[in-house]
Amino acid sequence: MTPITEVEGRRLALSNLEKVLYPATGFTKGEVLHYYATAAEVLLPHLRDRPVSFLRYPDGPDGQVFFAKNVPPGTPEWVTTAEVPRSEGPARMVLVQDLPTLMWAANLVTEFHTPQWIVGAPGDADRLVLDLDPGAPATVVECCEVALWLRERLAADGIETYAKTSGSKGLHLLAGLEPTPSGRVTEYAKELAVAAERELPRLVVHRMTRNLRAGKVFVDWSQNAARKTTAAPYTLRARAEPTVSAPVTWEEVAECRVPSGLVFQAPDIAARLEEYGDLLAPLLDAGRARALPSP
Repeated sequence: MTPITEVEGRRLALSNLEKVLYPATGFTKGEVLHYYATAAEVLLPHLRDRPVSFLRYPDGPDGQVFFAKNVPPGTPEWVTTAEVPRSEGPARMVLVQDLPTLMWAANLVTEFHTPQWIVGAPGDADRLVLDLDPGAPATVVECCEVALWLRERLAADGIETYAKTSGSKGLHLLAGLEPTPSGRVTEYAKELAVAAERELPRLVVHRMTRNLRAGKVFVDWSQNAARKTTAAPYTLRARAEPTVSAPVTWEEVAECRVPSGLVFQAPDIAARLEEYGDLLAPLLDAGRARALPSP
């Protein structure tokens, strides 16, 4: 029988708790749900008011992995949803606004991906994101070198930048913006990527072309387009092990010498929160948002 639990007055059916989702470590679905329950306090503010795309992996990362953007069948009536524009026409998506909704969604076994805008203002980004993706044999170590350069370049424009691991191979850089048309943010991000390639030609490429990326870091500026989404802070990833897209300090970035130095799994996050709190909390403070420089 599927166990029923109550979360803040909402009844939830949580299924297959003993199912191993990460065979490399034996990490179970029950442990996935426990992780999200313990990380909820810092995760939920980064999801709030942002329509969520689910990257689902119900049989683990070695099974079927698929994106689900529309409200899933069987969604409880108490889950908040919102109509959002799409090129093919309006669609209805989930908003993860509270702990019951987070636990319901986590029970689907999913990565959480969000756009750089909030519902109600789908064309105006309040975040800048740069996705640093290493092409083998480059690793997150090279990403860190590029990240430090980009941090200084953004600081020259008065923009404070924060870092998190992608939970995969690279790094994400984030900055809070005064609401700005997504097209302008994308242009600015591309300018940064081109400048990084010009200054660090042995390390950086700004074009997505695969055969240009070997041994370099692709600075993906396109994630700022209104239609794109990025893995949310603190989401688990569908990887061989239960890695997390975890915020990191700039000291950790500067001191990274081996790829394993910036790999964090679900069991690591509670201690990091105890030590650092939410390193991305400044992104939630509208008073710290900055305007982009004029074109």
